[in-house]
Amino acid sequence: MPRKSPADRRQYVMQMPPVPEPDQRGIEAFLDAIWAENGLAQATLASYRRDLEGFARWRNLRDGGLEKADRETLFRYLAWRAEQGYSPRSTARLLSSLRAYYAWCVRQGTRGDDPTALLEPPRLPRSLPKAITESQVDALLAAPDTDNPLGLRDRAMLELMYACGLRVSELVDLPATAVNLRQGVLRVTGKGSKERLVPLGEEARHWLERYLGEARPQLAGKRALPALFLDPKGQAPSRQQFWQLVKRYAGVAGIDPARISPHGLRHSFATHLLNHGADLRSLQMLLGHSSLSTTQIYTLVAREQLKQLHAKHHPRG
Repeated sequence: MPRKSPADRRQYVMQMPPVPEPDQRGIEAFLDAIWAENGLAQATLASYRRDLEGFARWRNLRDGGLEKADRETLFRYLAWRAEQGYSPRSTARLLSSLRAYYAWCVRQGTRGDDPTALLEPPRLPRSLPKAITESQVDALLAAPDTDNPLGLRDRAMLELMYACGLRVSELVDLPATAVNLRQGVLRVTGKGSKERLVPLGEEARHWLERYLGEARPQLAGKRALPALFLDPKGQAPSRQQFWQLVKRYAGVAGIDPARISPHGLRHSFATHLLNHGADLRSLQMLLGHSSLSTTQIYTLVAREQLKQLHAKHHPRG
């Protein structure tokens, strides 16, 4: 059977029945519980909700309930998703959501077994983070027109993201109180509401000082606004708006917009630090990774870049 396109899948999902009320109550109770236990980010909770509601709709179409699903039902659902053309990465995330939900059901005593116990996640291709070169970073950071308030704001945002290795959500959500220019550090709230202190660096500190002294007062007016970075309406830019900014400035800098994203600046920060001798433990702390294994993938990026450099410049490369 040929795989359906994303548009076909969306149309099919729209035709599915709604989430049954008992399932909806169970999903809400589960999300409340794991938020209280683990302090998960809203984006993670939203992913769990989408995955569980999708399975509940599929079950409702077949006259079944979410809580009572057995292993055979889960196998059928995974087979259906494969027919619909869902990616292995999406299915792996779904299994993570289902495991968390049914483990909670077992702890609650609403069922005695976990139907996900013997389900194996699909094998995912190892994808290396995309980083741009240091000269490309320089060109990107120099792209905004800093003679106007928004251009100065954009320069400060780009400098801060690259200097501190921030996630885009961390950047746009920064409160003005997160910056300590005197000490030259930034207080970042990352995944799971975990806080970390990250040094600013001289360049980022310089552009932040200019933004705070020249541009932000013009954007804020007489309003006392909590967000560090503001748009003309006094609100923090969204992740999507910053994504568009990065793409636009990439074009100005002569960088293929398809090769760069906001997260690419975070990857570049990590890769360039490793190339200049940073150790993994320090990099783990700067990035806010809970596991060192997550940080180790950047060693593969640095190694691959060194191989390319050798092949290009060594006489016997």
